[in-house]
Amino acid sequence: MNEVVRLKRQRKPALEPPPEAPAQEEQNLGRRGGGRWLGFGALLALIVGLAYGGWRYETQRLETAVTAKQQADFVPSLRVATVKASDSTMLVTLPGTTSAFTQANIFARASGYIDKRNVDIGDHVKAGQLLAQITAPELDHQIAQAEATVGQTQATLRQNQANADLANVTWQRDKPLVDKGWVTRQQGDVDRLGLQAQQATVGVAQSNVAAQQAQLSVLRQQKDYQSVVAPFDGVITQRNIDVGSLVQADATSGTFMFTIMQSNVIRTQVYVPQDQAFGLASGVEADIRVPEIPGRTFPGKVTRLADALSPGTRTLLTEIDVPNPDEALSPGVYCTVELHIPRMVPSLIVPSEAIVFNSDGLRVAVIENGTAHFHKVTVTRDFGTSVEVSDGLKAGDQVILNPPVDLADESKVQARTEAPPPAKKG
Repeated sequence: MNEVVRLKRQRKPALEPPPEAPAQEEQNLGRRGGGRWLGFGALLALIVGLAYGGWRYETQRLETAVTAKQQADFVPSLRVATVKASDSTMLVTLPGTTSAFTQANIFARASGYIDKRNVDIGDHVKAGQLLAQITAPELDHQIAQAEATVGQTQATLRQNQANADLANVTWQRDKPLVDKGWVTRQQGDVDRLGLQAQQATVGVAQSNVAAQQAQLSVLRQQKDYQSVVAPFDGVITQRNIDVGSLVQADATSGTFMFTIMQSNVIRTQVYVPQDQAFGLASGVEADIRVPEIPGRTFPGKVTRLADALSPGTRTLLTEIDVPNPDEALSPGVYCTVELHIPRMVPSLIVPSEAIVFNSDGLRVAVIENGTAHFHKVTVTRDFGTSVEVSDGLKAGDQVILNPPVDLADESKVQARTEAPPPAKKG
């Protein structure tokens, strides 16, 4: 056993490296040392990367938390407008038509030929002014004949009256004699009944005189109708006859001679819709404007109302009298009518920018104690940049203009006041 150990010990030197082995071993040691440093550098880089990633994550987490807190604590500043009460009067602008205050078509009331025509279209005339003269010689003959007949009936009346007076005297003379028996009763009856017959004859003659005088009055009235005069102050707007024209007097087919209109006062007719007719009454002021007369307003007042709306159009016919002393307005002109109607139901004016329309209907956002609250409203009229509402708000409320889409009810908000635009110079 000992020998074996000795042999191993003796052989051990033979296993040692040759003389050049130390240098190779140093090289191997250098390689192993470089690998360790490379691994250490990689480990260090990994540690640094993990630390940086953790730092970035923590930074982003903190930033997110800060942003979330800022968003939670953020109070938006929004533009607002104050709700105003409507005026006591409501201005309503509607189309209208002018017409003459009075218009008359002049027809012939006497048959004959036109002897004179003193006016033409566009002439201004006064009441009672002669417009045309009709001549009818046969009417003069009829008047003369009627006057003669009246004379005959009056003579007959006088004759019958004389006979009646004679009969009365006779009866008054014979009546005492009859009562005393000196004259027979037969004679008394003859005298009494003869008086009654004469009195009846006088009545007939009086009636004949009255009838003939009435006929004479008719003929004289027809004579007066030969002079065609203006019934009122106005202007001639139509003429259908000339000198020498034959005209006929008839109730249904008489000759149409002139049209005269009174234009110193103009009627203006306008149809007011139902939602604006309540509060309209006589005396309401109105302003009339004509596009062809820019810069001028014709004031007037409501004078007549139909008092009943048309079932087909739900409108109320309204007439306005407009003074027209210089006759600047003409009948038949299209115009615009601005009515100052007293407001019967109070209402509020809200900017159109404040109205929100969605599935919940029409709403506005109102700032109350720094909190936004949505209110439902009912719009009655639309003026374009503003609307008129009847409920849901009160005067003085501050409504949000163009509220954000994500604005929720009871959100914290603050009103942003804007400086008014500078006044224009000049």
